[in-house]
Amino acid sequence: MTDAEALADRVRDGDLRLHELEEHADADTATAARRLLVEEQTDASLDAVSDYSFPAEQADPNIENMVGAAQIPMGVVGPVTINGGALSGERYLPLATTEGALLASVNRGLSVVDGAGGARARVTKSGMTRAPVFSVADVVEAEALVSWVRDNEPALKEAAEETTSHGELLDVTPYVVGNSVFLRFRYDTKDAMGMNMATIATQAACDVVEDETAASLVALSGNLCTDKKPAAINAVEGRGRSVTADVTIPREVVEERLHTTPEAIAEINTRKNLVGSAKAGSLGFNAHVANVVAAMFLATGQDAAQVVEGSNAITTAEVQDGDLYVSVSLASLEVGTVGGGTKLPTQAEGLDVLDVRGGGDPAGANADALAEAIAVGSLAGELSLLAALGSRHLSSAHEELGR
Repeated sequence: MTDAEALADRVRDGDLRLHELEEHADADTATAARRLLVEEQTDASLDAVSDYSFPAEQADPNIENMVGAAQIPMGVVGPVTINGGALSGERYLPLATTEGALLASVNRGLSVVDGAGGARARVTKSGMTRAPVFSVADVVEAEALVSWVRDNEPALKEAAEETTSHGELLDVTPYVVGNSVFLRFRYDTKDAMGMNMATIATQAACDVVEDETAASLVALSGNLCTDKKPAAINAVEGRGRSVTADVTIPREVVEERLHTTPEAIAEINTRKNLVGSAKAGSLGFNAHVANVVAAMFLATGQDAAQVVEGSNAITTAEVQDGDLYVSVSLASLEVGTVGGGTKLPTQAEGLDVLDVRGGGDPAGANADALAEAIAVGSLAGELSLLAALGSRHLSSAHEELGR
């Protein structure tokens, strides 16, 4: 009997629970024991799930009750020239996805972008947020709390920053709804995505608020942050990185490579991405930015649920002196190059493809570079899809590549 089988027997006998296995064996043995139990109780074969390429203990910070690893095909697109504030030069972009035709589409867009001299990209705002909600007696106490916060922001900054060697509290914005007061804390989290950092720092600041005012903390997150949910505040104020990429493509390149015209792409973008999105009440005014954001998040170890905010983007297209100008602005792209899933071996390799793994110099530069790379990939995806619609090749491309 193997060690894994012996552990599985102990779980069957009620001596152990699944989450207790690591206390009695190494992580790989515990993972194998769980897998045996799941296979036995579900009649599923987990042979593919069991074939992972790194020690299970490396995933301890990232998952509980591990039984193996899900493998998603990963490819690259490019190279493309990026003229960014933090990322410059030619880069391949890593994308992990199960959607046929996605990489082909983005690759076509990048080829056209590169033929036009590359894309420009800039991070225009940065800050991870956490917004606790406090209860007060009435609007008089609410106003008093707002005034106190404005007068005592340095004290909140000191308390918050004592919890971290890297984070910096940038500002605190109060919002009042009846006898509820929300305080939206915004942090510079450098190269970390920073959600945990912001949460721990905000708790320390909340302790000061409760000690010094009549307010009572109800919840450390009051949903005004806003994390992993569609929210207009993120579209307007931003969260994580706000980043824009753009390119100007000569008319002859549009006609020869994309088989359409600058005018057609500009009109499609206006009627589809702007008017159509507005009629639908959408928060994202784009064609499929979420596709590239999701694929690059999976390839580089980002929090996949934050694709919700990451697809909060606006695509613009217009004719300038006969040529095509296209841009995509992502308001709330939450990315990091240290911590979380970025430490897992396969995701770290994805970051290495971009040469942005770990902390940057200056601090925050690598996360800015990753944001710029994702924006350029999104720009290429938007351009390619708009052109496919303009040339009426969308359905034939999906028939050929979508499988």
